[in-house]
Amino acid sequence: MTSFMNYLVSEKSKILSLLLQHVELTIIAIVLAIIIGIPLGIFIAHCKSVRKYVLGFINIVQAVPSMAFLGLLVPVLGIGSTPAIFMVVLYSLLPIVKNTSTGITGIDSGILESATGIGLTPRQILFKIQLPLALPIIMAGVRISAVSAVGLMTLSAFVGAGGLGYLVFSGVQTVNNTMILAGAIPACILALCVDFVFSKIEVVAIPDGISTSKSKRSRHAKNPKEYRDPKYKARRRKVIGVATALVIIFIGCGRYFFSSFAQKETIVVGSKDYTEQLILGNIYADLLEEYTDYNIERKMNLGTSVLWNSMVEKEVDVCVDYTGTILVNIMKEQPEGTADDVYNHVKESALKNYDLQLLDPLGYNNTYTLAMEEDVAEKYNIKTYSDLTKYSDEFVFSPTLAFENREDGLPGLTKTYNMKFKAVKSMDGSLRYQALTSGKAQVIDAFSTDGLLEKFKLRVLEDDKSYFPPYYAVPIVNQDIIEKYPDVEKVINKLAGKIDEKTMINLNYKVDELGQSPEKVAHDFLVEQKLIKE
Repeated sequence: MTSFMNYLVSEKSKILSLLLQHVELTIIAIVLAIIIGIPLGIFIAHCKSVRKYVLGFINIVQAVPSMAFLGLLVPVLGIGSTPAIFMVVLYSLLPIVKNTSTGITGIDSGILESATGIGLTPRQILFKIQLPLALPIIMAGVRISAVSAVGLMTLSAFVGAGGLGYLVFSGVQTVNNTMILAGAIPACILALCVDFVFSKIEVVAIPDGISTSKSKRSRHAKNPKEYRDPKYKARRRKVIGVATALVIIFIGCGRYFFSSFAQKETIVVGSKDYTEQLILGNIYADLLEEYTDYNIERKMNLGTSVLWNSMVEKEVDVCVDYTGTILVNIMKEQPEGTADDVYNHVKESALKNYDLQLLDPLGYNNTYTLAMEEDVAEKYNIKTYSDLTKYSDEFVFSPTLAFENREDGLPGLTKTYNMKFKAVKSMDGSLRYQALTSGKAQVIDAFSTDGLLEKFKLRVLEDDKSYFPPYYAVPIVNQDIIEKYPDVEKVINKLAGKIDEKTMINLNYKVDELGQSPEKVAHDFLVEQKLIKE
């Protein structure tokens, strides 16, 4: 508990910033879901022939895993807040649309016949009879959608939109329970606050003749004028409704409105979704902020393919990647020649085919490797991949999801060494380390610079057939940025050759074991290198 409180105090500005991002994104998604869902519910209530098709489509959307749906949206909508909001809106529609339709169709037919008999038009029946009577059911659907939207919005971190999910997933990657709680607890509190706010809106919005809530009856007792004067009540309801709408619009859209007055010259720095990449992304962002006057925007915690596609689509301008990853995973080629040959070939191809410029390497090779617990490896006398092959059918292998599916990962590795594991149970990020230490798995994949290797005191096996290509870390910049802002290349190359394997392991260790934030580790490193001021 003490460490959690210390983390909250030391990272309060970061947590508050992510919380505000989460609130903004959630409000925008909820408002859009209401604007779309209620009219759609009214429409299908009156056009019953299309009701089953509309609800069927929304139900299908609900059946698709949210992460998969978000991944499908990225190639179409890019990264950032747009795909995250779009995803949450679609997942929030079902309770609103279904409750609106059910509320309207469930009204007694005798009431509607009486309304028609006294000469009310269909429009008047809708707004004076159907919607007021259906409002309690509609508001119940809105409250359900609003609360679920808070939780769904944590996934926005995967596409660089920020929010509290950044802390949750960063904590999972680094086995940092304090960071996970720092994201999860505010998200829970926010969900409770949203439910409370919408419960109060429900009390105000629902007409008095329909509501039976104690709070409304007690309010009438305190304010008898409101109870006696219908016009007073209507005016009060309108004022509260308009005020609420303005507050929601200001909170939800204020950042986007005021951003139009911000600097136009913006450079977006991105990173993948694990410790090393978060550190390097923040290092380059800090460096550019120190030596340029441009507005630096950070899009961290992106998936490997998402980051690369974002670079190609020019949604991200600067990132760090690895020569082997680009060669095998992007270019679909096998490595030939020395590490310098691979770098030169990848540099030429990236510029020609993707308009991306590889700058000078950082100075270390972060190759893939396999790791085991020391006592298990010692028991079977396993030191190399070939040694592992002899016993692989007795072991469970827990790689990352990416490693299991990459051409330069498990498929090629098993062919080269003829490995046949007892089972392959892929897991995301640092969860595979927990599987290893708990005995659920005996072998995992890792990067040679992972701080978690040092944290868990694992044995790194030798790639005795040199299967893995060189994975030298290199900064990548969009060619357009270099042409538009020539000083960017010089600034980024200040780090050329300054980070070796030992240094990178130490930086990762500070995050993975000592619990420091990637931002702090990045800043401290640049200060130590005398590249920025304290």
